Amino acid sequence: MQVNRQGIAQVERLIRPHVRETPVIESGGVNFKLELLQHSGSFKARGAFANLLTRRVPQAGVVAASGGNHGAAVAYAAQSLGKPARIFVPRVSSPAKIERIRAYGAELVVEGERYADALELAQAWAAKSGALEVHAYDQPGALLGQGSVGLEWQAQAPALDTLLVAVGGGGLVGGIAAWYEGRVRIIAVEPRLSPTLTRALEAGRPVDAEAGGLAADSLAPRRVGELMFPLAQKYVERVVLVEDEEIRAAQKALWEQLRIVAEPGGAAAYAALLSNKVEKRGRIGVLVCGGNTTAVDFGT
Repeated sequence: MQVNRQGIAQVERLIRPHVRETPVIESGGVNFKLELLQHSGSFKARGAFANLLTRRVPQAGVVAASGGNHGAAVAYAAQSLGKPARIFVPRVSSPAKIERIRAYGAELVVEGERYADALELAQAWAAKSGALEVHAYDQPGALLGQGSVGLEWQAQAPALDTLLVAVGGGGLVGGIAAWYEGRVRIIAVEPRLSPTLTRALEAGRPVDAEAGGLAADSLAPRRVGELMFPLAQKYVERVVLVEDEEIRAAQKALWEQLRIVAEPGGAAAYAALLSNKVEKRGRIGVLVCGGNTTAVDFGT
């Protein structure tokens, strides 16, 4: 299935019974799409269901490598569809994400320092066991599923002319870009300490980049996907780099303004606007893409 508007619409109909239509909310002249309210706590559930419903799942089940959110999404989708799952995550993954994966009944392996280490282990397990590998961002199902965010957002807020979307491996921004096809300005946002798309655009192809910082468990895969890259070249207007302290400020602002608890990766897009790295003009949409965090202490 091709990663385009037609493919996204087909996949959206397929996954619709399994995913939430997440709300949008207006605040301070900004339209926030609250994808952190999706099943499993992030947009990743869309791509997980797209993969499991469009491909044959063998008896060995599925295997995935993840910084946390993708693993939780695959574990949730597999549990919902009655399939076994084995998830590999690096030690950098947050406790909130690790516990969420466990809660969905997947077999969990915590090993390696970064996402790239977990990916090597997952690929080795897939080769050994025959399990279906569900990649976090570089498979058609991932982009088509994440593209349904764009389809849904356009229906909810058709007047938007600029979208801010965080980037890790790029499945989300690639899928959204494939849906809009240049109909809106798409600005990608990534941490300065994990500049995967920035380095790729500089090199003219996906290349390894630094993989650190506050949002390393969701926005630091080492390099963007091959499938999303031509979509980014064609439809992403530019990339904005944000500092860790700006991400923290955005997390705090989302809590104070909207009572939303976003993880660092989920707040990164808003950090670009809050820090004035993106001009506040026209009708702006900000995607709050994940909320798997223990940032709030409910004991106080």
